[in-house]
Amino acid sequence: MLNMLPVVLVPGLACSPRIYAPQIPDLWRVTPVHLANHARGGDMAAIARRILAEAPLRFALAGHSMGGYIALEMFRQAPERIGRLALLNTSARPETPEATERRRGWIAEVKAGGYRAVMDRLFETFVHPSLARDAGLHRIVLDMADDVGPDAFVWQLEAIMTRADSRPTLAQIKCPTLVLTCDTDNMVPNEFSTEIANGIAGAKLVTIPDCGHLPQLEKPQAMTDALLDWLEM
Repeated sequence: MLNMLPVVLVPGLACSPRIYAPQIPDLWRVTPVHLANHARGGDMAAIARRILAEAPLRFALAGHSMGGYIALEMFRQAPERIGRLALLNTSARPETPEATERRRGWIAEVKAGGYRAVMDRLFETFVHPSLARDAGLHRIVLDMADDVGPDAFVWQLEAIMTRADSRPTLAQIKCPTLVLTCDTDNMVPNEFSTEIANGIAGAKLVTIPDCGHLPQLEKPQAMTDALLDWLEM
């Protein structure tokens, strides 16, 4: 563990560093931890450039959901700097017209003052059905949404809608890679993670059972264990 790379953690859509709060103590014990800011505007390439500019020279990179899109873009821009890669509840595919239409609806609602209503609906999609009425978890998700704010949420949606197709990039990834999904992820289908794992030579695919789209909060110990194992791959 003495030579372990520092780790850069990238949150997902409408999520702030709070998403990784349950993992940080255990990660911090073994390596420096850096939390990326992905809420300052720009397209996916610009967001990736900004995070790379603030990151250590060489590092392990973990991205969740939208953070996975960013992580793949960071790899395209600076593959030599990324010593390990973790793609969590994410996809390598580009945006679909159906998803763009849905996101444009969210943008219109947010600009009309409906940010909280959008986040309330997203919460029920984010988490496992058994947690849809979990007040504590709901509070964390809303607090993260407040951290991000409506303007940055709109910027994030716009960046997601114009992201590149990362599937051609997968074969270029040679570093130790974790691909993690959850069996009840209603945001990103499990087969998208399988596709990523199949496209990266030697990638390890982990599926967390009885969990939705937010394993850091829903199944914190399982997520922590997966990340610690990845850092030693």
